[in-house]
This record gives sequence, structure tokens and C-alpha cells, in this order.
Amino acid sequence: MDRAKSTKAAASELESHTGFWLRFVSNHVSHGFARKLLDSGVTVAEWVVLRQMYSRHEMPPSVLAGLIGMTRGAASKLVDRLLAKGLVTRQDRTDDRRFQDIALTPAGRQLVPRLAVIADENDAEFFAPLSVRERESLIATMKKLVQAHGLWKLPTE
Repeated sequence: MDRAKSTKAAASELESHTGFWLRFVSNHVSHGFARKLLDSGVTVAEWVVLRQMYSRHEMPPSVLAGLIGMTRGAASKLVDRLLAKGLVTRQDRTDDRRFQDIALTPAGRQLVPRLAVIADENDAEFFAPLSVRERESLIATMKKLVQAHGLWKLPTE
């Protein structure tokens, strides 16, 4: 019996992993943001698309998919939802009808700053226990990991 116990590998505790704590915090920050977006009728994934488009006049769906790190099909579904909500337009390009451009509608352009305020408030609320220096250090650490691992896909969930 003692021999069987000694041959089993020790299993580390969930709480001993940095990734556990990152996911724990991330899930709660994201869930809080998603709840706050409910009244706007926009999901977190749709917010990511709208915010990426806000700085640009128009773009093909393939460029949007690349920017947010989604397949073209997944990005197209998000665009379809935003089209139905009247927040984006999709038009055939005049130089090649096989391609389309998407752009924010005036309603979409007006919504983005309002949603950005919600995102800012969610961030401020959740990270309020940290000092400015601690927040800056946390962000710098996360950016270092993003760069070190070549991460580029934007979080949409």
C-alpha cells in the first residue's frame, strides 16, 4: 500500500498555477463587462469588432478577420449580426464585385464611444484595489508575455 502511494506522481494544486489566477481574474473581468453591455444589445465579441472598425473608414471582411484573429467565417457571422442591428454596412466594391467592404453606420460610430466608457468603467472598477504603479506593472507583464509568445488573436469571449 505504501509502495503504491509512493509511485503515484504528485498532482499540483490548481491554485499553484499562474495561468489559473490569470484565467480566474480574466473570466470575472470579462463576465462583468458582458453583463454591463447587455443594455446596449452588443456582445463582447461585437464590441471588439466595432472598436477595431472605429479607427478605420472601411475594410474588407478578410482584413477584419485578420485584425481580430478569427476565421473569415466567424468574423462574417459577427458582421452579419452587426448588420442586422444596423451598426455596420456591407457594400460590394466598385473595382471588383467579388469583394466587399464593411463600415460602421452613423449609429455604430456613435455607439463605440459609449461602449468605450463602459469598458473603461469596468476596468477601473475591477482593478481599483491596485495602485497605478501596480496596474502599470501588471499591464507591462502581460504585454511582455504577449510579445514573448507571439500572441496576436484578440480576446473576444
